[in-house]
Amino acid sequence: MRKRMQKLPLSTLTDRYGRDITYLRVSVTDRCDFRCVYCMSEHMTFLPKRELLTLEELYRLCSAFVARGVRRLRITGGEPLVRKNIMWLFKALARHLDNGTLDELTLTTNASQLKRFAHDLKAVGVERINVSLDTLDADRFRAITRWGDLGTVMNGLAAADEAGLKVKINTVALKETNEDELDEMIQFAHSRGYDLTLIETMPMGDVDGDRTDQYLPLSIVRARLMYRWTLHDIPHRTGGPARYVEVRETGGRLGFITPMSHNFCESCNRVRLTCTGTLYMCLGQEDAADLRAPLRSNPDDTGLHDAIDQAIALKPKGHDFVIDRRGAKPSVARHMSVTGG
Repeated sequence: MRKRMQKLPLSTLTDRYGRDITYLRVSVTDRCDFRCVYCMSEHMTFLPKRELLTLEELYRLCSAFVARGVRRLRITGGEPLVRKNIMWLFKALARHLDNGTLDELTLTTNASQLKRFAHDLKAVGVERINVSLDTLDADRFRAITRWGDLGTVMNGLAAADEAGLKVKINTVALKETNEDELDEMIQFAHSRGYDLTLIETMPMGDVDGDRTDQYLPLSIVRARLMYRWTLHDIPHRTGGPARYVEVRETGGRLGFITPMSHNFCESCNRVRLTCTGTLYMCLGQEDAADLRAPLRSNPDDTGLHDAIDQAIALKPKGHDFVIDRRGAKPSVARHMSVTGG
């Protein structure tokens, strides 16, 4: 009688620089109900829906990465909560939380749909969320997002609080747009028990404007903040690129993400998967791998895992973000909404 062959456990993902890949960011749609000036053109042409992976395919891809040692999944977009039946995917992925193969399932959202989804997200195991919010002024909010309504976002945050979700606010620092409001953003976030992370604008995609008019180095922001606040460096990490300080006067955490002025690529543990099945090993590089073809060519995941291995072997040491001050061209042609925020 032939002995049944035992399946060997799949190896974890380690790139050529010795970095373990434990964090996957997954864009479930390139569509968004806002048109933020640093992220999108006002008149976007989105992908045809037939090109998107199904939710079942996204689940299968995410599960393949979890089997290879990914411990954190972040669902992004566009705006992920505008994807039809998106809660099916969250409920399916929550099985990995239940069996202990996944440590965290989170999402980044503009909060426009949070009033509808906050309690459902908490019920399936989402414990914390990132909310993109660049201003507390309603008129300025409309100008930055073009289509957004601040009142809707505030109602979404209230729903998140009621559901018991931990919130981190992400604020893109924009020169001559919201730089006078960053003190107020600290007060707002910390008074509600939220962390706040400030982010430098990134040169990705055509946004109908000159990026040199938007870019504000966070080194300048931090120096200005220190006139009012006492900032202490702390070792807190969330697995992302932010470096945190504690604001003594509020007791809250303030993060800085500096892809332009000071990147932290040496500790990068993440890759990004698009809604079409393209894997980007670096946010700031165009190198990518097609996972849709091996996913669809065989119900067995062997070819898919081979493709993942080949992709991780190509992960670069770091990105090359630069703003072209002569032509204001983006360093990377694709929009952030395609890659996933």
